[in-house]
Amino acid sequence: MMRANVANLVAGLLGGAMLWAAPAAAEQPAGAGHGDAAGSAIAPDAPLTAKDFAALPFAEEMTLSPNGEWVAGLFGINGERRVCATALFDRTKQPPCIGVPDKMEAHAIRWVNDDSFVVHVSAQNTLNTQYFYVSRLIGFNRKTGKMKMLLWDLGGQRGDNVIWTARDGSPYALVGAQESIYAGAAFWPSVFRVNIDTGERTRVLQGRADVMGWVADSAGQVRLGYNYNDDTRSARLFYRGEAGGPFRTVDRADTRKRETMVQPMGFLPGGNNALVVHQDAAGLSTLFESDLDPVKDVRSIYTAPAGSWIDDITLGDDEQTLLAVDLRGEQQKKVWIDPGLAALQASLDKAVGTRRARIISFSRDRTRMLAVVDRPGWPGALYYYNTDGGSMQRIAFMNDRLGNRALASVRMVTYKARDGLPIEAVLTTPPGKEGRKLPVIVMPHGGPWAHDGLNYDYWSQFLASKGYLVIQPNFRGSTGYGEAFQRRGEGQLGLAMQDDLNDALDWTVKQGLADGKRACIMGGSYGGYAAMWGVARDPDLWRCGISVAGVASLRREVNDMGFQNLNANRDRESWGRMTPDFPAVSPINAVDRIKAPLLLIHGKKDATVNVGQSNAMAAKMHAAGKTVELVQLPLADHHFTREPDRLTLLTSIETFLSKYNPAD
Repeated sequence: MMRANVANLVAGLLGGAMLWAAPAAAEQPAGAGHGDAAGSAIAPDAPLTAKDFAALPFAEEMTLSPNGEWVAGLFGINGERRVCATALFDRTKQPPCIGVPDKMEAHAIRWVNDDSFVVHVSAQNTLNTQYFYVSRLIGFNRKTGKMKMLLWDLGGQRGDNVIWTARDGSPYALVGAQESIYAGAAFWPSVFRVNIDTGERTRVLQGRADVMGWVADSAGQVRLGYNYNDDTRSARLFYRGEAGGPFRTVDRADTRKRETMVQPMGFLPGGNNALVVHQDAAGLSTLFESDLDPVKDVRSIYTAPAGSWIDDITLGDDEQTLLAVDLRGEQQKKVWIDPGLAALQASLDKAVGTRRARIISFSRDRTRMLAVVDRPGWPGALYYYNTDGGSMQRIAFMNDRLGNRALASVRMVTYKARDGLPIEAVLTTPPGKEGRKLPVIVMPHGGPWAHDGLNYDYWSQFLASKGYLVIQPNFRGSTGYGEAFQRRGEGQLGLAMQDDLNDALDWTVKQGLADGKRACIMGGSYGGYAAMWGVARDPDLWRCGISVAGVASLRREVNDMGFQNLNANRDRESWGRMTPDFPAVSPINAVDRIKAPLLLIHGKKDATVNVGQSNAMAAKMHAAGKTVELVQLPLADHHFTREPDRLTLLTSIETFLSKYNPAD
């Protein structure tokens, strides 16, 4: 059983030697410090600039190798995200890195054995003017430095569904992949056994009509298939036992009636029992042990607190032992079910005080771990922990330029919308300006089915550093507050959902925090839509608007990703419940009402919202004689994963605000 020495933990968290095995200068990850002092950190009293906030995180999607000696991740190197694996203990070893093919974005990494891992990549493509996503896998061996394109010769759209990896040290994985984008037998994904080092493969399961998702157990036996027919909006769950044999239907659902189907998250040893999450009408989310043959709950294991839900679970290396549940919503953390890990988490919590400690990855035997320590308004630092020694060592600050510097204060607030509905929001206050009547930015999140919480946000922190109060409302329709709250958004797109944003501004004014005459609205993706719609719907309320990768024409956005969209009818129904009239709440159709200056920022490599949305809005604004600025970034994607693009984003916002809504 692991024992955590709190004194050692505190010593490691407050100081201690840096553990980073420094790579060559040409491959230096952003945030990788040398010794205790971060090489590029700014002076404690130096004014912060856009460059400081635009710095890429030291690394994202970090994961330890099974033996705990290597860490792979998406590292910030020379202003770009690179896939690298680096040794934790041998400073003589340079981190092998690979470059993701042009126009593709890496978004996840999974170790298969101590030497090899797979990288999930995706890209946007077009066929007959229709946009669609393509996903693929790259295998990488950190010993040889060689990478292998896996299943790239197949002509399907999705080719990266890893459903099992070997645990005996061999380089094998089971991957679900389509072989064609056209209707027919090859359209439905088969399951292949793939050697990720060589690319050799064997088909182990033939595709089946209407089944797009397969699930395997810890032994590599394919046990589940998810069937969905978009014409009838009916779903079925196919299942077979450990011994194999034919699949049969064990559950069904009619999505038109909002019925849900059981979705197992992990198999338990022996028999037909699995781990399943249910959410009741009140929004409470519970993890159950359930029998799949026939489907029935056996016992409840954990119920999430109100306002949060179980988004995922964490299993041990055997893929059968439940270690933790992952919460999202008001609480975003792991709740450890394993007693040893729960005790360790308690020790970490005690050691960090008001900060937050999150274990993000661990070795096969759970003796070596990576943890991120952060707090609201601070990007945090990455630490390594070894249960044998009981002490933590800092690997790097997540933003080396900011280091441990105190930034703007962040807290959750609650206000009432005009119809009395309580709305929670994140409030960021400029440092040293906790006074009154500040210029304010109302910043709605994307989605709209999403949720803002107390995580570091470089947009709001940058704006606060320039003297702006920032409020991020979790308007009706947001996730995290139960199904009833989410349904309050139905029929209210551009209406009550937009009122909630106006009411956030009204609350800050009534509290004496903001100057209502110096208010701008800004957001990204759906938030970009809300910014454009805000200056169009309420032209006298906002002094300016900023849309980042926003949606100007809702009808077009719903249809953009419709190529071979197996959920097209269901998606149309979901969006149709949000508004009966897309054109009536589309900003591009309300340009004549806009009075405030509008800034549009969009990446040409955006694979989520096509840059044409901003181009069309800018063209119509120009034609109508409106004040509009369009900033196109040739290499930027939807999430601005390149540092130069982040810097252009922030400097463009800073310049625009200084012109149309100066803080001083």
